[in-house]
Amino acid sequence: MRIMSSRPRSRDRWTNGFTLIELLVVIAVIGILVALLFPAVQQAREAARRTRCKNNLKQIGLALHNYHDVHLTFPPGYVSLWNSAGDDIGPGWGWATFILPQLEQTNLYHKINLNQAIEDPANGTARIVPISAFICPSDTAPQTWTAKTYDVSGTTLATVGETAAANYVGVFGTTEPGVGGDGEFFRNSHVRISDVLDGTSQTMAVGERAFQLGPTDWAGVITSANLFPEPGTIALPILNNASGMTLGHTGDQNLPNAHFSLQNQFSSRHPGGAHFLFSDGHVSYLSESMDYGVYKALSTRAGGEAVRGDF
Repeated sequence: MRIMSSRPRSRDRWTNGFTLIELLVVIAVIGILVALLFPAVQQAREAARRTRCKNNLKQIGLALHNYHDVHLTFPPGYVSLWNSAGDDIGPGWGWATFILPQLEQTNLYHKINLNQAIEDPANGTARIVPISAFICPSDTAPQTWTAKTYDVSGTTLATVGETAAANYVGVFGTTEPGVGGDGEFFRNSHVRISDVLDGTSQTMAVGERAFQLGPTDWAGVITSANLFPEPGTIALPILNNASGMTLGHTGDQNLPNAHFSLQNQFSSRHPGGAHFLFSDGHVSYLSESMDYGVYKALSTRAGGEAVRGDF
C-alpha cells in the first residue's frame, strides 16, 4: 500500500508565472529604462525641431535674395506713413509679407490689399492665415493672437484684431525698432547688398523670437496697436511700440533667450541659444552666453566693428 504525502507538491515555476517580487523587479527595471531613455528621446525630437527651424530660416534667406534679385534691394522692414508727431499711421506691411511670392505664397499675397492697413477689415482673412515657414516647431505660439492697445501700466485700452503668429523678426539693429535702424530692416528701408559694408556673412538679417517673450506676426506692424507683456511671459513689463511685432534689436545688454529682456528682442525655445539668418543666406545658432559685444556688432550692417569668425 502506497502512502500519499499530505504535503502539497511544489509547482514548476515556469508554469506558475512570475512571483509578486519578480513582477515588481521587472516593473522597476522598466521604469529605470524609461527614465534613462526619455531624455534621449526628447533630445532627439528637439534636434529634429531645431533642424526644421534652421531650414525655415534658410528658406526665408533664399526668398530674401530672390526678392533682391528682382527689386535690387531687400524688402522694407515695414511700410508706413507718419503723422506730424512722427508716429506710424500705417499701412504697416512688413518684410515677410513682401517675400510671400518667393515662398510659394503668391495666392495669399494677391489677396492682400497693400494700400489698406493690416488691421483693415478688407485684410481680415489674409492676415490670419498661418504660414509654416514663419513658425518655429519648438515654439508654443497659437495660430493667431490678438493685437491690442495698452497704456503704460499695461491696461488694455482697445482690442484691434487677430493676426497670424510667427517666430522670426527682422534685425533692426542696436536700438529700439522703428525709424532709421543700423541693421538691415527698418521703416521704409531699402537696404541693398552693397549697403551691408560689414560683410553679408557677418551681418544678421532675421532672428528668432519665442512667443513667450513677445508676440510676432508675419504681416507686419499693426500701427494702431502696441505691445505690453501679458501675464506668464518672460519680458519686462514695459510698453513697446508696434514695430516690435516684426523687428527686433540687440540693445540693453540682453543676449538671446535672456529672461526679462524686452518684447522686441530675440529668443527661442531651443536650449542654449537661438537661430539667426545672416545676410549672405547662411544660418548660425548663436549661444545665449556668447560675447555681448560680438552679438551687438553682428546686428549692424555698417558699424565697422572687427568681429572674429568663431561666433
